[in-house]
Amino acid sequence: MQTPPEHAYPTHWEADVVLRDGGTARIRPITPDDAERLVSFYEQVSDESKYYRFFAPYPRLSDRDVHRFTHHDYIDRVGLAATVGGEFIATVRYDRINDQGLPAKDPEDDQAEVAFLVQDAHQGRGVASALLEHIAAVARERGIRRFAAEVLPANSKMIKVFTDAGYTHKRTFEDGVVRLEFDLEPTEQSMAVMRGREQRAEARSVQRLLAPGSVAVIGTGRAPGGVGRTALRSLLDSGFTGRVHAVNHAFPEDLQRLDPEDVPAVRALREITDPVDLAVIAVPADSVPEVIRDCGEHGVQGVLVLSSGYAEAGPEGRERQRALLRQARSYGMRLIGPNAFGLINTAPDVRLNASLAPRMPGAGHIGLFTQSGAIGIALLSGLHARGPGDGGIAGVSAFVSAGNRADVSGNDLLQYWYEDPDTDVVILYLESIGNPRKFARLARRTAAVKPVVVAKGARHNGTAPPGHAVPTVRVPDSTVAALMRQAGVIRVDTVTELIDAGLLLASQPLPAGPRIAILGNSESLALLAYDACLTEGLRPQRPRVLASAATPDDFRAALAEALVADGCDAVVVTAIPWVGEGAAVSPGSSEGAALADALRTAATAHPQKPVTVVHLAMDDLAETLAAPAQPAESPAPVGGSPEPAARPADPAPAPPSVPPAPARAPRPPVPTGPPPTLAARQAAPARDAEADPPRRPRREPLRIPAYPAAERAVRSLAEAVRYAAWRREAADPGRVPEYDDIQEAQAGADIERLLDRLAPDVPSGRSVPVPPQDAEALLARYGIHTLPVLPAPDPDTAVRAAARLGYPVALKTTAPHLRHRPDLGGVRLDIAGEAELRRTYAELTDYLGSPEELRPVVQSMVPRGVDTVVRAAIDPAAGAVLSFGLAGAPSQLLGDIAHRLIPATDREVAEQIRSIRAAPLLFGWRGSQPVDTAALAELLLRVSRLVDDHPEVVGVDLEPVVVAAHGLSVLGATVRLARPPATTDLGPRRLPVY
Repeated sequence: MQTPPEHAYPTHWEADVVLRDGGTARIRPITPDDAERLVSFYEQVSDESKYYRFFAPYPRLSDRDVHRFTHHDYIDRVGLAATVGGEFIATVRYDRINDQGLPAKDPEDDQAEVAFLVQDAHQGRGVASALLEHIAAVARERGIRRFAAEVLPANSKMIKVFTDAGYTHKRTFEDGVVRLEFDLEPTEQSMAVMRGREQRAEARSVQRLLAPGSVAVIGTGRAPGGVGRTALRSLLDSGFTGRVHAVNHAFPEDLQRLDPEDVPAVRALREITDPVDLAVIAVPADSVPEVIRDCGEHGVQGVLVLSSGYAEAGPEGRERQRALLRQARSYGMRLIGPNAFGLINTAPDVRLNASLAPRMPGAGHIGLFTQSGAIGIALLSGLHARGPGDGGIAGVSAFVSAGNRADVSGNDLLQYWYEDPDTDVVILYLESIGNPRKFARLARRTAAVKPVVVAKGARHNGTAPPGHAVPTVRVPDSTVAALMRQAGVIRVDTVTELIDAGLLLASQPLPAGPRIAILGNSESLALLAYDACLTEGLRPQRPRVLASAATPDDFRAALAEALVADGCDAVVVTAIPWVGEGAAVSPGSSEGAALADALRTAATAHPQKPVTVVHLAMDDLAETLAAPAQPAESPAPVGGSPEPAARPADPAPAPPSVPPAPARAPRPPVPTGPPPTLAARQAAPARDAEADPPRRPRREPLRIPAYPAAERAVRSLAEAVRYAAWRREAADPGRVPEYDDIQEAQAGADIERLLDRLAPDVPSGRSVPVPPQDAEALLARYGIHTLPVLPAPDPDTAVRAAARLGYPVALKTTAPHLRHRPDLGGVRLDIAGEAELRRTYAELTDYLGSPEELRPVVQSMVPRGVDTVVRAAIDPAAGAVLSFGLAGAPSQLLGDIAHRLIPATDREVAEQIRSIRAAPLLFGWRGSQPVDTAALAELLLRVSRLVDDHPEVVGVDLEPVVVAAHGLSVLGATVRLARPPATTDLGPRRLPVY
């Protein structure tokens, strides 16, 4: 166990956390400089809370107490404080003790006593729970494995903090005191509790930004135009239901209301007597710090910074952005921006447009997040063109364009939309992913209940756009894409594809399979749709071509027939203007409107299967299909299976294994009357830690997406088919097998010894290679056995090695420039005897270089098979990734490699093996003998277990792995170790700092 010098301040323990009510606090170690803060904090604690802490009346702290509680060695005695506005709101400390409960003298003692104190004004905000997560992580880092706490029985809140944490605990009662002892090793339950608290807290913080009761626009210009005045105009034009204030220090002193908007105008935020929930800041960057200070002192809950001049402006701006984030969080505020485009909430009880968008989008069920303002404009404009008006197919529930996203990011919106009853589909445009590991975790959970569609810019240059101060992700974009697919994310390439896929998923049920019926009045257009289905891997039926003069009734009948057919999972309708007598269209009705009514009638009668339309030169058809249905029509369900009462007498069953998407629930009330000071902020009601997203059936008017090209319609439908299949598989993701021969504890001890020997002074996170023999021994702990390799520095040694192994043998070079390059002749196989070995050795050294350069080795021959490669690597941001491919050209030249997140399940590994393009070579291609893929899957699972059990193992490379008809042989193996970073996504929850 490495320990720093005594009294060294551990900066990596500092963290910003989101509390239960959506506000933030900073957790940091307590230092001797905190004496005055501690005294002030203690004076604001009630006598009852002091009694609960010290089991006796304790009105004030003595000088000795203050010294004790502010001086720590950060090893055996540690104190952490939660701060808001630089002042303490809660503290926690532990003291290492021995088995008798006395101060520990032996560094091997692994138990500590822990105690909390939370200001009464902040109780109920989840502060103690957050502090427990962090003090437990600190204790584990310092070799402490158990906490003990003594609590008065009446202190039920603190008892609940301990018992609800999810750790394995023991509870006893003696001498009027409840004693709790619990192990600090994370459990599945403790991780679930922590993740649940994280989700609710971060979702609540976003909800406070999207549903403010009052908004102040700071930097509102005195004349029309400008960013501030435009934002104010957008707020008012949207019909915002809350209070609005215009703030500008240059307003005349006698100005009371701003014309022509007729809103209250003030020179400073402090002149507003009412609470302010959201501040929209549109002042020069140099003036923002003063504005943030005023917001923090006024108790503002969140800020939207439209101002530019930050990280996108260069190194100086990057530092300005970091200072802005630190200042905002110090006051417990969330920050959108800087350089943001704004946020929108179309809910009728809010109607917030705090953005620079020229119009308020129609209300609907698509949640949009972008990092780019320009892409945000394009998405809003594209959706408006496809379905303008509230209730249309392209309606939006909420929109956030976060600019440089110094704080609030796509991860926060995923937390919010996961349980938001007003959002059925999530659309994200990302230019960088600050924490891919967390993104994959949140996206997977959200995708299990509603579709997540992502387009990512800046995919190929390996750098984040200007303004995005994020850590570098070393894994290539192809790997990120594979991990997204594993998480159920629908990955598309363009803004148009984002909109196309979003519209279909927001308006249609998920298809039960890939069988597609195609019908229409144009053979050519139907054939284009047929070819597109084959290209996308779907199973189209022979198109049904109607007469060019087919009437709307003909379309209705054909669609109804297709929807009731057992061999159909979805329908593509193709349409061009028809030639007829006109009697089929009622007076005053256009072709498109009449056809739209007919298609809706058929689809409404059979709502279990998705329908999409391809049209040419029929814009009125698309407009009518996108608009809300007439009240006389029966509404159809979206986002899943319909309610039983609405089903026809004998409907085609929806796939039972597809989890239902969250349905509507009443929106949480807009906060009213938030306290004017930070200390008085109260907690929001919290649901149970294991609660699922709110769900109830929802009925919506039927809307059918229409596309001007067959390829676009089919591509969107194919994405829905693949997503539905993932949903079905996600219901049974498989399991991580247990192997009786795995020696986890012994491997951990080996790793600790190797790190002490190989990397005594290497910084955390920097890896070192493990010597071959040590690597073989470590892998053997997990049942991964490599074929012995004996060095052959000269011919005589090679002969002795071959005699030891037994003929036939292979002679190989291990020089770095020749590794895995059999094409250069550095590998000679099937050497049958001594004479042949000596001759081969001489040829090898004459042709490629001296033995010192080549580093020859001798190895036994193994049964013929398929050469493969198995790798596991840990990227600091992306996390642990398991990779598999065929050795040589398929993986190196063609990039034919499949990736999965670790820990991988048996089902995921089986799918991984079959997902590479060269997989047929493993399963008997062209009459060859199939190889032992079961043994290959077991090897992948064992590698996954090794890396998952031991975060110090940051790299495993097995190449080649020869998979034969029966069994496999690992011919080469390398392992890299590193001390794990102090904080990871598996540690206590914290907000990122870039």
